[in-house]
Amino acid sequence: MFKHINYCSHQPITELLKPQNTVMKPSSHFTTISTPLPSEGLGEASIGIFGGSFNPIHNGHIALAKAFLEEENLDEVWFMVSPQNPFKVNQQLLADHLRLELVRKATADNPHFKASDYEFQLPKPSYTWNTLQHLSKDFPTYRFTLLVGGDNWEAFDRWYHADDILANYNIVVYPRRGQEVDITSLPTNVSLLQTPLIDISSTDIRYRVECEEDISELVPAEIVNDVMQLY
Repeated sequence: MFKHINYCSHQPITELLKPQNTVMKPSSHFTTISTPLPSEGLGEASIGIFGGSFNPIHNGHIALAKAFLEEENLDEVWFMVSPQNPFKVNQQLLADHLRLELVRKATADNPHFKASDYEFQLPKPSYTWNTLQHLSKDFPTYRFTLLVGGDNWEAFDRWYHADDILANYNIVVYPRRGQEVDITSLPTNVSLLQTPLIDISSTDIRYRVECEEDISELVPAEIVNDVMQLY
C-alpha cells in the first residue's frame, strides 16, 4: 500500500522539505520514450545547457531559458533533465521519463528549446564535468554554455572538476533570492544573467497540488492537468 504524505498539514515548511518515506504515484499516464541526441546535424552551434530535476518544470524555468537564449545569443537551450541518483534515492522525485515528458510538452512550442534525456544514458551519479565532456565529444562543433543558479555558483569551487569546467566552458549565473553575486569577482568567462528574480518553486507547486490549489499561473498551460494528476 502506498504511504501518502499530507503536505497540507500544519507542519513548518522546513519539515515539508525533509525527505520522507513515500512512493511515487503510478507512472502509467505517460509511456517511456527514447530520446535521440538533440539537434543532430545542426552543424556549428551555440548551445545552452540548463540542467535540473524539473520536478516539475514551471513558468520560472521557461522564463529563465528565454532570457538565457536571448542574452547569450544561443541557437538552442537544452533542458538537461537530471536522472534519479540510484545511490541517494529522492522519494519525492517523479520518475525520470515522466519529468522528461513534462519538459517536452512544456517546451514543444519553442523550436529553440530541446528536452534532453542525455544524462539518463551516462554513468550514475552524473557530474556536470562528465556530462560536458561527453557532449563535447559527441558534438565537437558545438559550443556549450552552462547555466547555474546563484546558490550553485556560491558552492561552485566544491564541484567535481570545477577548475576544468571554468577552463573549458562559459558559465552564466542566474540570480536567486537571498544569493548575492559579486559581478566584479566573476572570472572572465562567467557572466550574470540579467533577469528579474522569479519566485516560483517546484516545491511550492507540489505543495499546491497536494492541497488541490490552483497552479495555472505557475506552470505552462500544456501541462497543468498532467502535473495535477502526477504529483
